[in-house]
Amino acid sequence: MTRPILLIVDYNLSRVDEVRHLRDHARERHGARVVLVRADPTELDRRIADEVIDLDPLRDDFAEMGEKLLGDRREHIKAGIVFSDNAVRSGAELLERLGVTVDASRPAGGAFSKYLYRLSEARVADLLRAQRVMVPACAEIASLDQLRTFAAEHPEGFVVKPATEGNNRGVVVVRPGDDLTAVFAEVLPYRDGGVIAEELIPYRREYSFDGLGPLEFLTEKISAPGRYPVEIAQVLPARVAEHERATLVRAGRQANLLVGQCDGPFHNEVKLSDDGLRAAVVEPNRRPGGMRIWSLARWVYGLDLHRLWVDTAFGTAPGAPELVPGCAAATVLLGVATDRSFSPDDVTAGADPFADAVRRTAERLGLAEGALTVAEFSWLSPQRRDLHAVARDNADFAAQGCVVLRGGGVDLRTVVHALREAWPHALDRALRAPAPLRNAR
Repeated sequence: MTRPILLIVDYNLSRVDEVRHLRDHARERHGARVVLVRADPTELDRRIADEVIDLDPLRDDFAEMGEKLLGDRREHIKAGIVFSDNAVRSGAELLERLGVTVDASRPAGGAFSKYLYRLSEARVADLLRAQRVMVPACAEIASLDQLRTFAAEHPEGFVVKPATEGNNRGVVVVRPGDDLTAVFAEVLPYRDGGVIAEELIPYRREYSFDGLGPLEFLTEKISAPGRYPVEIAQVLPARVAEHERATLVRAGRQANLLVGQCDGPFHNEVKLSDDGLRAAVVEPNRRPGGMRIWSLARWVYGLDLHRLWVDTAFGTAPGAPELVPGCAAATVLLGVATDRSFSPDDVTAGADPFADAVRRTAERLGLAEGALTVAEFSWLSPQRRDLHAVARDNADFAAQGCVVLRGGGVDLRTVVHALREAWPHALDRALRAPAPLRNAR
């Protein structure tokens, strides 16, 4: 008898381990073959899937072509997962054409294009404002004159960012008096995909409303201050009061409604006012959060969301369990002390700077032995890259580490900041020799 097929539509290369985990569970729990659809597949793709189809989800005819290529296996395709922002709309349309259960494709564009999402908010602005959800003013920016017009309309400041880019790339906060010509030059590389200017959200704290189907939890985001507000850590569980939780959940659910999320995953970034009564959606996503948020959930709640996602796709998932935290966990992005050229090969063989930084952090904060442990560590790229000490986007970080904190007595956010202070010194001690920045950017 032919095995059922799980169709995975696209993924970002940084998440290959997650795709491998989805594949393993599909095979073990459902006896399924895994067919992966993505553009320009590599040998790695062929190793993590039973079959790979070369098709770009950004093609205008992606769904039509995918249906033709998979039509002869339609009766065996029993489940489908869309695992990238690029494919969120076209991938859902392909699964709809194949008769596979998936969240609706038509509203999914708002989970890919920040501009389309703001347009969808504007259409129901009165409803959102009645729920104390801010609707930021927004405009497409294709020229310096348009940028100047938006700046004149928002003299208190605003944000300029790519309409479809992720990972904080290209996001610039514009303050009164800033050089608009320089700002426009910074976002110029993203103009082909669209650039938008957006009213500054006047709320300092940021969280994400994460989950799968009816299952939900809140993750706290820590961002860098200043001109480049890149995220530097994700903390779970988020420490919020009950009224703050209610505000964040209300905003997060409304974002899900606008982008058509129902049964699948979501990661909606939401800012919260100081009084905890108002919120604004930074952006919605119909996929698991990055920075290992689902891994954090596994350590904190003891729940494997990747397995649950596969089971949901096959229609065999049990009801949503109650989430009770057993510990706290964080993912921390780690940079360099000075502007420099960096490669993991610069680190002395056998050195473990992250373990060293975690150990020194625990000592500095007076934590009991075993209270703070390393859960994961990875270099963000094996390639040599020019990195800045003040990160301009997530590509300016050298590594990513996850820690688990057990027991009370210290706030995990305090641990995050102490760890980020300890890391550059630990990394410098582990380096063979300093290397200057090769090319300023």
